Order: sequence, then structure tokens, then C-alpha cells
Amino acid sequence: MGVTLAWLRHDLRLADNPLFRFERPPEQLLCVYVLDRDWLSPPPGLGLPRIGPARLRFLWQSLIALRGELLRRGSDLLVRVGDPVEVVAGLAERHGASEVRVRRDAGWDETQQTLRLGEALGEGVRLWQIDGGMLLDEASLPMPLASLPPGFSSFRRRVERDWAVPAACQAPVTLPPWPDGAPRGLPPLARVCDGAARWRPDARGAFSFAGGEEAGLARLEHYLASGAVARYKQTRNGLSGPDFSTRLSPWLAHGCLSARQVHDAVQAWEARHGANESSYWVIFELLWRDYFHWAARQEGAALFGPRRLPPEAAAFLAWREGRTGMPFIDAAMGELAATGWLSNRARQNVASYLVHELGGDWRLGAAWFEHALIDFDTASNWGNWRYIAGVGRSAQMHRFDVLWQAERYDPEGAYVARWQPELAELPGGRARQRPWTVAPERFAPPLAGTSGQGARAGARQGG
Repeated sequence: MGVTLAWLRHDLRLADNPLFRFERPPEQLLCVYVLDRDWLSPPPGLGLPRIGPARLRFLWQSLIALRGELLRRGSDLLVRVGDPVEVVAGLAERHGASEVRVRRDAGWDETQQTLRLGEALGEGVRLWQIDGGMLLDEASLPMPLASLPPGFSSFRRRVERDWAVPAACQAPVTLPPWPDGAPRGLPPLARVCDGAARWRPDARGAFSFAGGEEAGLARLEHYLASGAVARYKQTRNGLSGPDFSTRLSPWLAHGCLSARQVHDAVQAWEARHGANESSYWVIFELLWRDYFHWAARQEGAALFGPRRLPPEAAAFLAWREGRTGMPFIDAAMGELAATGWLSNRARQNVASYLVHELGGDWRLGAAWFEHALIDFDTASNWGNWRYIAGVGRSAQMHRFDVLWQAERYDPEGAYVARWQPELAELPGGRARQRPWTVAPERFAPPLAGTSGQGARAGARQGG
């Protein structure tokens, strides 16, 4: 075999990456990542690009780290900005590739790009697709993808009856050399997006994400070695601090870590320290992630609802900018804008507030998360927003009583005070329970009569 082209997307790692496993290695290997130029442009209805500065910075860190690992193994990385199909097909033709390898992603756009690539590749060029990054492959699901249950609980019961997660594969020691004369390297981030090159997270976030496989493995090791995993089920609904959550979601979303790597590490911890409900719950969350992935694959374009977004109404803009008048919500939206990350508990509350209290379109909320989040994952993000809105797979509305949630999870108002310091000196509880008297000039008071439905349970959005 001559030249193989590995088209990397959301799989920016060497370990447990099937794109780098060969029965018979090719003579040369061309590893390519293409930043879709459409990500840098605002979609109709939203005045911001699909990828924001926080995620783009993390992505570039991950690409730089991946290039370093590839160079150590005798290979390299080429990063381009453009139409992924045009770039990959052009490189395959120019360098005489006999095979193009790509992971099957859950996103509809990625699926359509792969189909287009198959049509664009020259005669005799094999398009090789494979599952990767999840706990399960499609072939190991206990049901055909077309028969995926409409709810997670049914999916989990059927999977857990008799399942064995395959062990993660080790990273290759060496890789085939770079094709003669092929371009290599990546442009400076400042040339792609100056705002992303200058972006830094707010120190109030108490955690700084660094992209790359090594950084992801270091975070996983810390979380287990510190013993935080033994308390995960009790702390997972926290709002602030470095270790109440695994915080692995950015590395999983970009493919710097695979779900099987996390699964193996948790099982190794359990072998040393004994399994408990919390260590199981980390695997439970990974299974939620798998479910959203397969649901997105099953639903295709329907996952996103009507693709053309409505105009940004005043209520949505107030929500996005953290000026609804509800301090618990405004604090969370401030954290998201300043750090690119938000706890699962806060994500569920802000989503519920937009949809059920402000009457906002859930698709605008999902699109804002896509722009703002470091750990944006198509399947989990859009699946969770549909879950909150009660559309698609789940017809049940999941509405959160935000005042009850604030009282339960921020009883002293510390979280609100951290992200809205102007409210820190108010008498106890006032910032949470009477927001319309705290900031009457803001957009609007919260609507009365929230039902609290779903206040104590919900799908996971961030880990």
C-alpha cells in the first residue's frame, strides 16, 4: 500500500485511535485536520460564529500537542482552513493516496461531508470509515441502530444486561513516514482568529483547560489519584471548584481522550480501592454520552429541528448576556462567557430558564452553547437541549424551578457572588429570591409559577 491519508476530526489523540492501527502499515502516512471555514462564520439567525474563541484556542492547543506526538513517531500533521471535502480530496489526489481514513462522527454535517468525499475521491481510492472514541461500536450495540430506544433508561438496561467494554488500545510506537513533498504544519492561531489567540479564561473559574492528549491524561490521573472519583455522585451537582466534576468533557469532545481510556482508568482505580456508587456513576455518565451519540446518528438532520434559526429576540439576548434579572441564571451565563465552561447543574438551569420562563427557542440556546463551550459536542449538546425542551425523542417537558435550585445548590449565594460581585454584599438570600428588587433596571423579573418539574433529575451536559 502506498499513501494513506488519515482525516482527523474529533479524534485528536494517538492512543485508542483506530485511524492509526494498521494490519499492514502503508508506505507513507498523511495526517490532516481541516478547520471548516463555515465554523468561523455566523449561521443564519445567530450573529456569532459556530466556534468561539475559547473552543478554538483549546482546539489549536490540541492540534499543536498532536503534532508533537506525531513527530516523535516519525510522522507529522497538516492543518488547513477551508472546505474539508475539497481539501482532503485535493490532497488525496495530489499525493496519490490509495486510502482515506475517517472516523464516523455523529454530526449531520460531518456525515454529509463524508458522503461528499466518497463521491469526490478518484477511482481506486478507498474510503475507510470506522467507529471510535465511544464505549461501544455500532456492531456491539444490543439492538440495531434503527431500533435505538427513545429513552436512555431503556438503552442502559439493555446494554448493561451483558456488556463488556473493549480495552483501549495503546498508542503506536512508530508511524509510517510523511509523504515526499507534502505540506506540513499549521498556521498561527492569530492568523485564523486573533480573538482566540488572545483569549484567556477568567481566573474565577478556578480551573484552566489545556488542550492535548497529555493534558487530558494528566487530568484523568489527577482526578483518580486525588480520590475525587470516590465522591463523584455526591459532588457532581456542584457549581464551583476544580474537582466537584471530572471536567474531562473538553478532552472527550475533541477526542484527546476516548471513553474507553476513561473506563479503563476507572476500572483500574476500582481494582485498587474498591468499586463504589460514585466510580460507577462516572461510567454511567459515559454511557449517557454514548446514548446521545447513537441517538444523533439515528436521527440525522432531525436532531437540529428546522435548521434556519429564528431572529435573536430581546429575551434571548438578555439571557445570553446575563441580564435577565435572575441572579442565579445571570451568574451562570457570566461564567460561561468568561470561561467557556459551565457545570451540568448550571447548564440545565439556564437551558430550562430560556425555554420555559422566557419562551426562547431552544435551538438558539443550543447554538449559543455551540459557540461558547470549550467542550461542545454535537450529539450531547443538541440532545440535551431537546431533552430540556421536551421535543424529539422525549415528549416530556423538563422544567426547573430555578429559585428552588438556587436555594438547594447555592444556599449561601457564594456562586452568585462569585460571578455577580455587585450582589455579594446583599443580605443573605436576597440575591437569589428577590432578583427583581436587586436589579430592577435589568431585562425583566423572572416569571412566576415555575413548576419545578424535573428539578431533581436530568440528562448530563458537561463532565
